[in-house]
Amino acid sequence: MLTEPKLHTLQNLLSTSSKEEIIWINGFLAGVMHQQTNYQTENRIESQTQVQYQTQSQTDTILPPTEIRQKKITLVYGTETGNSKGVATNLAGILKQKGHQVKLVALNQYRLSDLEKEEYFLTVVSTHGDGEAPAAAKKFYDHIFQNSLNLSNLQFGVLGLGDSAYPLFCQTGEDIDRQLEKLGGKRLLTLQKCDTDFKTTSQIWFEKVITVLQNTDNQILTKNISNQVQVQTQTGRQYYKGKIGTNLNLNDRGSNKTTHHIEILLDEEVPYQVGDSAGVLASNKPVLVEAILENTGAKADQKINYKDKNYTFGELLTRKVNILHLPIRLVQRYAQIVGQSIPEVRIDLLDLLKIYPVQNISVFEQVLQILEPISPRLYSIASSPHAHAGELHLTVGKNQFKVNGEARVGLCSNYLLDLPLNTEIEFYIQPNDSFRLPEADQDIIMLSAGTGIAPFRAFLAERDSIGASGRNWLFFGEQHFQTDFLYQTEIQAWAETHLLSKINTAFSRDQAEKIYIQHRLLQNGAEVWQWIESGAYLYICGAKNPMSEDVDKVLLEIIQKFDGKNAESAAEYLAALEESGRYQKDVY
Repeated sequence: MLTEPKLHTLQNLLSTSSKEEIIWINGFLAGVMHQQTNYQTENRIESQTQVQYQTQSQTDTILPPTEIRQKKITLVYGTETGNSKGVATNLAGILKQKGHQVKLVALNQYRLSDLEKEEYFLTVVSTHGDGEAPAAAKKFYDHIFQNSLNLSNLQFGVLGLGDSAYPLFCQTGEDIDRQLEKLGGKRLLTLQKCDTDFKTTSQIWFEKVITVLQNTDNQILTKNISNQVQVQTQTGRQYYKGKIGTNLNLNDRGSNKTTHHIEILLDEEVPYQVGDSAGVLASNKPVLVEAILENTGAKADQKINYKDKNYTFGELLTRKVNILHLPIRLVQRYAQIVGQSIPEVRIDLLDLLKIYPVQNISVFEQVLQILEPISPRLYSIASSPHAHAGELHLTVGKNQFKVNGEARVGLCSNYLLDLPLNTEIEFYIQPNDSFRLPEADQDIIMLSAGTGIAPFRAFLAERDSIGASGRNWLFFGEQHFQTDFLYQTEIQAWAETHLLSKINTAFSRDQAEKIYIQHRLLQNGAEVWQWIESGAYLYICGAKNPMSEDVDKVLLEIIQKFDGKNAESAAEYLAALEESGRYQKDVY
C-alpha cells in the first residue's frame, strides 16, 4: 500500500497524463519490477545454460562471469496480428533496462543493406497461412533467400510465434533461423518456437537472451547446438460451448455470394473484446467419412493411435484430420506409402483412395498417420459483449475456389453455414490487441469490403452501447446494392440516429465501371485528410490482396495531395500512423 501523500501524487500524475504517457509509465514500471525480480531467475537460467553447453561439447570453454559489456542490438519483428510486435517491444524494454543499446524496428521498415553490418541481431516473427512469412516480413524473407550475403559477423537469435494446430508450426521462424546460419551467422541461442500461450514461453526466451548476451563476454560457444530447436507448445487455449440461435443468409436472392449471420447462444461467460476473433474447428461430412471407410474396408469403431492419442477410425476421420484438398507434400508421401507415381496435384483423400487404392488396412493406417490435423478457422467477431450479452456473432462467407479446375468450397465455412439451429458448437477466442478501439472521444474511420464489415458492426454496437462521443465514418463495399448490402437495416438505423457520422458505399457491379471503396476514399480525400489530421484512427478489414493494398496506395496519394509530401515522406507518415496504432488492419 502507498502512503496517502504518495497515493495523491500518483493520482495527480495519472490524471494529467495522456494515454501514450500512461502506456510509457506502465512499461517503465514493468521494467523496474523485472529488474528487481530477475536476478535470481538469471542465476538459475545461467547455471542451467552452462551445464547444457558443457554437456554439448567438451571443447567449449566457459569462463566465470564478468561485468556485462553494453551491446548494440538490433531487434526486428515481423507480425500479422501484432503479437510479434508486442513481444519484441517488451524484450527491447528489458534489454534497455539491462544497459544495452537496442534498435527496435519492424521488418518491413528495416534497411536490408544494414544486415551484413550487424553484430547482435534478434528476430521475433510469426508464421501466417500455410507456413508463409507475414506480409510485413516478406521483403526481409526474400532478401536473405535470394541474395548471397556474408553474415560472418552476425550473432543472431530467433523467436518464432505460431499455432501448433497448424501443420507448418513456426515455419517462418525455422526458415529464417536456418538461412541466417547458412549465410555465415553464428547462433547466439537455439530457435525458440512458441505456441499460442506465447507470453510465458517468450519470457523464458528473454531470460536466456540476457544470460547468453552476458556470457558472450565470457567466450561461451554455441557451435554444437545449431540443429536443436526448443519447442514450447503449452497452448493455454480454452474452448467454449454454445448453441446456434440464428443462421441467416444476409444475401438476397440472385446474389453471386452466400454470407451468413450466425448467432451463438453462450452456455457460459466468454471473455472477449471487440476486435477479437473466434476460432472454429470444423468437422468433415459424415457421408465422406463413410465413403472412405467403405473404400478401405476399415470399421468406424476400430481403434487407432494418432499423435499419441487413441481414437476410433470414425472419430479421427470426422473431427481430427483434414481429408480435403491435401497439399502436394502429403500427396507425394501418400505415393511413397502405396508405391505408385502420382502427379503433383492437390486432391481429396477419397479421390486418392479411389485412383490409387491402399492394399490393406495396415497400409491405410500408415496413410492416416501422415494426415494433418484440421486447422482452426478464425472469424472476426461481429458482436459487442456490452450490446449482445450472452451471445457471440459471426459473419461467415462461403469460401468458394477451384482445385484442378473443379469448383470447391472451404471446409469450415461450409460446415458453419449448414449448422441447424440448437446445434452445439465449440470455439475459442483469439485476442487481437492490434485491432482495438481508441478512447471513446476519438474519431474512427472504418474501411471494409464483404465480410470485413464484421468487426465494424461490433465496433459500432460497442460505441453505441457505451455512449462514445467520437465520430464514426464507415466505408463499405460489395458487388450489388440490392443483394449484397450486408447488415443494411442496422447500418441505416445507425446513420439515422447519427451514431454513424458518415457512410460511403461502393457497389462495384451496379454500373459499367467497377467502383471500390478505395475510389470512394479518394473522392472524399480532403475530408479524410481533415479527420486524420485531427487525430482520427483508421481501420481496415477485408481481403489483403488487392483491397488492403489498394487502400494503402490511395492513402499515400491523399497524404501527398493534401499535405504536400513527396512519396517517401508520405510513406513515412503512413508508417508512423501504423506504428502509433492509429492505422490498424485485420486482413486475410
